[in-house]
Amino acid sequence: MIKSELVLKIAEQNPHLYQRDVETLVNAILDTIAEALARGDRVELRGFGAFSVKHRDARRGRNPRTGAAVAVSEKAIPVFKTGKEMRQRLNAAGIGEAAQAAS
Repeated sequence: MIKSELVLKIAEQNPHLYQRDVETLVNAILDTIAEALARGDRVELRGFGAFSVKHRDARRGRNPRTGAAVAVSEKAIPVFKTGKEMRQRLNAAGIGEAAQAAS
């Protein structure tokens, strides 16, 4: 699901809201999460999961085409960990079983 599909779904479930207002709300939520992560904060949505930032140190990498060593700078990586309730809902829905059967 992409952001525009999420906006449409929420707008369908809430016919008293205009789609542009729903889009503004979704953007505000996502922007707030991104700003918190940029500050280094952790964002926890109970029952859904937690967003945090993991820092990777600078290291020596390798150019796969030439094999030459290259310096890779340190970077911050966003990480998402599902909450217990979300894991239970996914496993109860059989999504995990379908993914295992497909592989």
